[in-house]
Amino acid sequence: MQKENKVDILLGLQWGDEGKGKIVDVFTPDYDIIARFQGGPNAGHTLEFNGQKHVLHTIPSGIFHDNTLNIIGNGVIMDLKIMQQELDELYEKGANPKNNLYISKKCHLITPSHRLLDAVYEAAKGKDKIGSTLKGIGPTYTDKTARLGLRMGDVLMDNFQERYGKLKLRHLEIAKDFDFDISAHKIDNLSFDEYEAKWMEATKIATEYNLIDSEQFINDSLKAGKTILAEGAQGTLLDVDFGSYPFVTSSNTISAAVCTGLGVAPNKIGKTYGVFKAYCTRVGSGPFPTELFDDFGQRLRDNGHEYGSTTGRPRRCGWLDIPALRYSIMINGVTDLIITKADVMDDFDSFDVCTQYEYNGKKLDYMPYEILDEKLGPIVESKKGWNTDITKASSMDDLPAELIDYIKYIEETVECPISVVSVGPDRSQTIIR
Repeated sequence: MQKENKVDILLGLQWGDEGKGKIVDVFTPDYDIIARFQGGPNAGHTLEFNGQKHVLHTIPSGIFHDNTLNIIGNGVIMDLKIMQQELDELYEKGANPKNNLYISKKCHLITPSHRLLDAVYEAAKGKDKIGSTLKGIGPTYTDKTARLGLRMGDVLMDNFQERYGKLKLRHLEIAKDFDFDISAHKIDNLSFDEYEAKWMEATKIATEYNLIDSEQFINDSLKAGKTILAEGAQGTLLDVDFGSYPFVTSSNTISAAVCTGLGVAPNKIGKTYGVFKAYCTRVGSGPFPTELFDDFGQRLRDNGHEYGSTTGRPRRCGWLDIPALRYSIMINGVTDLIITKADVMDDFDSFDVCTQYEYNGKKLDYMPYEILDEKLGPIVESKKGWNTDITKASSMDDLPAELIDYIKYIEETVECPISVVSVGPDRSQTIIR
């Protein structure tokens, strides 16, 4: 009898942008299937190889490997127009997603009016904006929970246009209640009607792909001995339950979401790889205890090209936050850590690490509910920098002693091994320990 495999997980442990896409691309040759389990086109996974950069938003990061199947699971939400643009770019770069891309019929659809509502709600918040990417993520997950949404499989149904029209009308009425000028609003530089027309074209093209009952497909694949890696989007600290609410995304980004986002049982989960940067970044509003407003912060931003791959927004930068990292490891049950972007700190003589928080005279070594309180501040410890170019390192023996010390310090402090060290953006700049 064929041994049944388990689903391994790879996800981010900070506020997103940890470099997950690159690591999935590196791991893909070891897996038969790569499956996205949550989030939508607000994600931006950047891959670099053969001197080229590729940014993916909805499609799993294993798409450039012809022998690996890529599944968009039921927990993902999709804007079919954005996805069509992504597919067109893949064809231009030599990939053929019609061969190795599978889409769950249970994926919820981001409609043009969902994107309109996102702008309506964000404008209404005024100075209390959460920093939405305006991709329609929140309104789509809201409709999913309210049982009003449309799913990928609905596109195949005879009454799809009728159901779409009812949902659109509902959204337009809400926009009018907010006194929002729909005629003046642009979605990706297009009027609502122009965007809607392109979105409708994309729904027809989407039916040419492999639309599947993904939960059945995945479980059958496990029984057949296939190896599967679940790819997360955003990061643990943006989880709608365990992140810095309300400054979070609209989905569960943690390992538990693999079960609901792909339809696999908890006893089918294997290894959990947690990706984190050697420092921290955050996009948009919300608490960030180690944020830097000085030259160090700007150097991290410039050295690390810390500008959103989806939005282009400059990322807020700060030192590594050990209490937050320990919290994320606990929540996700991380078995292996992966450190990325250590090369960004190559020219630092010294740097700091947050070891604890201080709140109302008490020291805390975990991320509390009070993370939103401005009275909570970081307690930092200084470390010696390596001041060496590590981008050409091919083994641990090539790394400077100060970086080795930093890696050992993190492992001992959070009680979890670091099994991969990324020393640059290219897939070749990766050290497997």
